[in-house]
Amino acid sequence: MKASDKVVLGLIQTSSEQHHQPNVDKTFAHIREAASRGAQIICTQELYTSDYFCQNHDEAHFDLAVEIPGELTTETAKLAESLGVVIISSIFEKRAPGVYHNTATVHDADGSLLGIYRKMHIPEDPGFHEKFYFTPGDTGFKAFDTRFGRIGVLICWDQWFPEAARLTAMQGAEILFYPTAIGVLPEEPETLKREFMDAWEIMHRSHAVANGCYVAAINRVGQEGDIRFWGDSFVSGPFGQILAQAGETPEILIAECDLSLIEKQRRTWPFLRDRRIDAYQGLLKRHGR
Repeated sequence: MKASDKVVLGLIQTSSEQHHQPNVDKTFAHIREAASRGAQIICTQELYTSDYFCQNHDEAHFDLAVEIPGELTTETAKLAESLGVVIISSIFEKRAPGVYHNTATVHDADGSLLGIYRKMHIPEDPGFHEKFYFTPGDTGFKAFDTRFGRIGVLICWDQWFPEAARLTAMQGAEILFYPTAIGVLPEEPETLKREFMDAWEIMHRSHAVANGCYVAAINRVGQEGDIRFWGDSFVSGPFGQILAQAGETPEILIAECDLSLIEKQRRTWPFLRDRRIDAYQGLLKRHGR
């Protein structure tokens, strides 16, 4: 049970390499540093244990996946318990032979595994061939009661879907975390990158406003293959204000959130109260025409 409405977030924005253990060691070191700076809920970037391997089709990349529970979740549990922090990890899950997911695990501050979330929306774009690797998630949209608050986790491509944010917030999530891998390809000019970044930021801030909650977006940085990941991880408050934002280099972003402001925002803008749930049947269709 949380003892205060104030909670400190730690977002681990870093570069990655191909091999598993160096990424794990580096991220665990960053988690320890974030905890030393007061972070209570700490989140990694998307697929933090390797480079972003979805840029091409290569069956050898399936060997990067890990089982849940397994050695990695055991080590993460020990780290969470030793530091007394919540750890959200985005990893490549091997569920069964031929069935793989892009999955987030949530460990509470006592080390217990509260549950997992499997990425629901899977993209297929130039440089982002995720449909080759990931089975669409089947966990539904979930929230987790942690020592420091009730949180929800969504992953990267999920960020563009207001339905995902809404349904997670409706589970009581006070903070939505989005571990992410987003960047630009070589042929995309700086002006286009700026447009993409603005859209990305606006989308997250709109989730915060529309749902009256905090939103944390965690991106990776650096050149990996053809993609330059732009970082700029940030935390938005429930009125859409940016509370803290990183740059385009590795950084541990720390932000304090006052969860009591959620009630204040929802009293001022009672969007959840005024939803016309009797008129939304069309959302269950692929298209309205």
